[in-house]
Amino acid sequence: MRFDILTLFPELFAPFLQVGVTRRAYETGLVDVRLWNPRDHADGNYRRVDDRPFGGGPGMVMMAEPLARCLEAVRADRAEPAEAAAPVVLFSPIGARIDHAGVERWSASAGAVLVCGRYEGIDQRFIDFFVDVQLSLGDFVLSGGEIAAMALLDAVARLQPGVLNDAGSHQLDSFNPALDGLLDCPHYTRPEQWQGAGVPPVLTSGDHAKIEAWRRAQRVALTTRHRPDLLRPKKL
Repeated sequence: MRFDILTLFPELFAPFLQVGVTRRAYETGLVDVRLWNPRDHADGNYRRVDDRPFGGGPGMVMMAEPLARCLEAVRADRAEPAEAAAPVVLFSPIGARIDHAGVERWSASAGAVLVCGRYEGIDQRFIDFFVDVQLSLGDFVLSGGEIAAMALLDAVARLQPGVLNDAGSHQLDSFNPALDGLLDCPHYTRPEQWQGAGVPPVLTSGDHAKIEAWRRAQRVALTTRHRPDLLRPKKL
């Protein structure tokens, strides 16, 4: 799996790729991440990648040409046939919200080209010509697409075999179909008593059937209280 990231700030990704449990995915090449700076494909001494918007207004807009050249370099490096070219993904407010089902689909894919916008956005012509998919983290605006790209990479990387210490850990994640898409239950660890609060007795009973029944009840209760939309019947 390979993700090529077009970003004006590749240095933001260095610590992200080197820490935490998901670093195993990047170190071993399970998830191959390559960083590309559109500024390297811009003209002039200043390598300009943005300009004022037509029609006026605040801010600047990323120019189409440096992005197109950068994407062309990615395509040449990937050396894929046109019919099997990796999809180009842009993180933007109009994109579909990333959810567990989407992450699972990306985790089983061959990867993508992730475009991280900045400033007021990207020249619409680049989007019209090259972008295949638009994604969003939610109904809020970020300074750029880098954080969204990291979120997608992290979610995808942890689903790869051998990345988590326990191969089945992600099967108990919130939103996972293995848990009927419910929120996960509360978790406790040592000490058994902390600041006057104890652990639910069922968890120390050793009765695995009762423990699982308690966890299931907690998942349903938490989902009902905090995300009742997850309990609604799915449309056919």
